[in-house]
Amino acid sequence: MAAWTSDEVARVGAANILYVAARRADGTFRNAVPIWAVAHSGRLYVRSVNGRDAAWFRGTQATHEGHIRAGGVDKDVTFADVPNDVDNALDAAYRTKYGNSTGIDHIQSPQARAATLEIVPR
Repeated sequence: MAAWTSDEVARVGAANILYVAARRADGTFRNAVPIWAVAHSGRLYVRSVNGRDAAWFRGTQATHEGHIRAGGVDKDVTFADVPNDVDNALDAAYRTKYGNSTGIDHIQSPQARAATLEIVPR
């Protein structure tokens, strides 16, 4: 399994917005969608504020592959399910990064927590 460099984690983790495009079964990419992302323990994570029914999240479930762009990092990735034992740490990471921005409570909701993915480089 590939790993992020510390520079890539720092750059993506510091970017305010991450653009994610899921790969379709035919190999083409869906349109890129802007979302929030956080870094934790050298790894990168995203959540769907609208839960598992959001179109971009459903798209990631078709092939578990896609492409991300943020902080000058432009990379093909795999979307991996995340055990819920990191939920509290990710809540803290989102709160630290985005403060009291509109939507912070939504990104920490049970619905969003259930739609957490780790972004792994390919």
